[in-house]
Amino acid sequence: MKISVGLPTGMEGLMYPVPFSTPQDIIDIAVHAERLGYHSVWGNDHMTTQHYVREEFATPPNYWEPLITYGFIAAATKTLRMGTGMLVLPMRRDIVVTAKQIATLDQFSGGRLEIGIGVGAYREEFEALQPHFKAHRGNMVDEGLGALRQLFSERLATHEGEYYQYRDVEMFPKPLQKELPLYLGGNNKNAIIRAAKAGNGWMPACVEASKLRESVNMLHELAASHGRDGSQLEVAPQYIVYLGKTREAAIAKFKQSQMYNHLVSLSKSTLKDQGAIAHEDINLVGDAQHIIDLGLKLKEAGATHLLGLYFAVNTMPELLDQMQQFAEDVMPHLTKA
Repeated sequence: MKISVGLPTGMEGLMYPVPFSTPQDIIDIAVHAERLGYHSVWGNDHMTTQHYVREEFATPPNYWEPLITYGFIAAATKTLRMGTGMLVLPMRRDIVVTAKQIATLDQFSGGRLEIGIGVGAYREEFEALQPHFKAHRGNMVDEGLGALRQLFSERLATHEGEYYQYRDVEMFPKPLQKELPLYLGGNNKNAIIRAAKAGNGWMPACVEASKLRESVNMLHELAASHGRDGSQLEVAPQYIVYLGKTREAAIAKFKQSQMYNHLVSLSKSTLKDQGAIAHEDINLVGDAQHIIDLGLKLKEAGATHLLGLYFAVNTMPELLDQMQQFAEDVMPHLTKA
């Protein structure tokens, strides 16, 4: 099973306090991740501050654009892969420019890019950027995914869709990877359907193990109905992590984090189907053995990649320390065959 780290490109005020990290800090996280043997880093995508964050913090958070950020990370690393968790496609109206940015980054990084795509957890963000544009964001993702596939593969590309239009586009170079991985993010059935039909993988967030197993079975069945082998699709759930000396100490620290507040905020959107199970029971919060046991349970349920693990800390030194503890005490038990 692959293990990767969440990169705080757009997490201030959401998952971390304001301020949290500088551009150099973000590069340092990536270099640290490569040194510790993590598979990749995954940054999220926000353009403007959410309403509840404005109410909580007097100072606006810094949201770094992930694709540009990865240009700097690619130059500072050699083997580390980089992914978007997720790139919010509906906020990026010019699909040709988006495809060009992705292809360019894949070339310059030596083929180390992976792209997770989602509708975005906060519709208010979409409406702030495009106040007069009416759209079904899920349909935009479906159409945008097809457009990216076309632009990455065809010499001359033309598309006349509901949300995206372009004509006779010769977009070169293509991505360096023969098939650049495109993952579909989201916990609901529509996200699973998208991944089964046209994705290289599925990226849910904070899914309880038994629910993950059910969803993986659904993913494989739907993939088969489209003539695809579901076992070839990555199942890459995202989880929160806090590693403590005891389970009780870890839970106490977790509940003091900005990350915990963020999970509560997502209970009305991304995590609304989670039910009554406590966040600390779903996520990787506890002593090393507890986290190893839960990680192996998730692996048995079908997870192939614990993607973009988000450490529930409030300072950069804590983040780097948690990354190292996890890499040393937990990761070897989950990545071995």
